[in-house]
Amino acid sequence: MVIHIVHGANLDRLGKRQPDIYGNLTLEDQLPVLRGWLDNSWPEVQLESFQSNLEGEIINYLNKNDGPDNAFIINPGGFTHTSVVISDTLAGLKSSVLEVHLTHTYAREAFRRSSLMAPHTVGTISGLGWVGYRLAIEALISSQGD
Repeated sequence: MVIHIVHGANLDRLGKRQPDIYGNLTLEDQLPVLRGWLDNSWPEVQLESFQSNLEGEIINYLNKNDGPDNAFIINPGGFTHTSVVISDTLAGLKSSVLEVHLTHTYAREAFRRSSLMAPHTVGTISGLGWVGYRLAIEALISSQGD
């Protein structure tokens, strides 16, 4: 199994952009931690990462990696609330998709409480910071073969 973490708009700025909201850690800081934990717990599972500020690149990545041996953790960033085309792509995937947000989106601005992705995912983890990614990985592995 390969789990792909897909980050959307502005998430390349983690650690720099609004650290009071998003924290000081970058995706590059967290990937080795997640991979190390995964290697100790499930060495047969691979973890890949992709980030883009462009909807088309995210769509191409999702479609290219769709399949029965793949799963996705997606944090679309601002695209969560605006991207019909990413939502449509998720609707057509065969792979499981779990939506993750570092912040508690339901405790923030009203527009952040609506996700166009949610109807096409197996669940959403919101507000647990980087622990949410670890929980998402565990959930996707646990649901494999269901």
